[in-house]
Amino acid sequence: MDVNNYVSDTALTDLYPAHVATIKSRHDSALERAGAGHAVIFSGAPHGVFLDDYNYPFKANPHFVSWLPLTNTPFCYLVYTPGEKPVLIYYQEKDYWHVSPAKPEGYWPDQFDIRIVHNLDDIAGHLPESLDKCIFIGEVNEDAHAFGIERINPMTALNVLHFERGSKTHYELECMRSASRRGVLGHRAAARAFDAGKSEFDIHLDYCRAVGHPENDLPYGNIVALNENGAVLHYQHQDTDKPAAIRSFLIDAGARVHGYASDITRTYAKRDGEFSELIQRFDQLQRELVAEVKVGLDFASLHLLCHQKIADLLLEIDVAKGSAEALIESGVTSAFYPHGLGHLLGIQVHDVGGHSGDDSGTLIEPPDGHPFLRLTRLLEADQVITIEPGLYVIDMLLDELNGAPAEKMLNQKRIDWLRPYGGIRIEDNVRILADGCENFTRDAFSA
Repeated sequence: MDVNNYVSDTALTDLYPAHVATIKSRHDSALERAGAGHAVIFSGAPHGVFLDDYNYPFKANPHFVSWLPLTNTPFCYLVYTPGEKPVLIYYQEKDYWHVSPAKPEGYWPDQFDIRIVHNLDDIAGHLPESLDKCIFIGEVNEDAHAFGIERINPMTALNVLHFERGSKTHYELECMRSASRRGVLGHRAAARAFDAGKSEFDIHLDYCRAVGHPENDLPYGNIVALNENGAVLHYQHQDTDKPAAIRSFLIDAGARVHGYASDITRTYAKRDGEFSELIQRFDQLQRELVAEVKVGLDFASLHLLCHQKIADLLLEIDVAKGSAEALIESGVTSAFYPHGLGHLLGIQVHDVGGHSGDDSGTLIEPPDGHPFLRLTRLLEADQVITIEPGLYVIDMLLDELNGAPAEKMLNQKRIDWLRPYGGIRIEDNVRILADGCENFTRDAFSA
């Protein structure tokens, strides 16, 4: 499916030069911090399967993708020298076994000095002469050392780039809006497949068809979970057999546009009843959390507020008893909701810099008792984050409460009622604004 179904080159042509200018400025700062004169950014290399002649699916270096929309071009190099036009060493292998990368075209090539090479041995001739003044950013491999570049991924430079990547350019924001629109097409198709009684595998196929992504192009492996499988946070299978009875459906799946991801989760009930009402109540809880989002908010405090709301909900539906404070302090809420509220989103689904306190490498650790929170920064304008509260029956975690005071706070009959449904998670992708947020996900569902 043509990516232009979601965003046109015409729309991006106006936004892309300013994006490249921002990326240049960030690399200027990174090079200055590292005391270097050039950045050599490697797109990545394929990884071969052990004792086989096939490769694993290629994943491009996100630092490379931040410059330009090339996600499936191994052995390419972006060379940046402050004050000069960036050089793209574009490897176009002559190969009759595979399809070679296409000629560069579209809205982006004018921003680069593109040098097409057909032989890996020709790459070195396009690198700066003063390799001792270069830093190499990318996966460590034999090519980097062969070039004579010794400074590999210096943290003084990466700290700057990772911190600054938190805020998105207008070009990136448009790509991410488009990725949400693309992902929502898949979610709608998946919901229809669930209503039709299809298996996890067939739901997954309908999703891929709707978004126009081969499976390897998805930003992450689709979580397509029926019934109890919804309690497995990163459920990695798509069962080809339909369960005897279908009760619930949790889908966590995204899409990409020009390298930028969406990450969307929805939960559905097969029939009207108490569980469908619980999903509606949980949707309201998620909306209340989204309504708190704005510039300057400490995201860790929002995560803790979510635990307060989860505790209140457990009491409301009679799954637990006592006070909300006791449920939190005793670990009950963490057993039902063991992951973080959200994370930065961008080129990477769990984008870098979520714990960065500044561009010097200072880290902001998650609150005690919440080690899986991936975002601890103060929220800033034009960051894109996920808001994804969850509620699950995970027996392994509930078993850890046995024999502890928390066990007496649990209503086992109500837990037994909830268990066959697995869990609930609702996840939106939102852009931070001064006085609130732009909800890419809800906007796409409403269109």
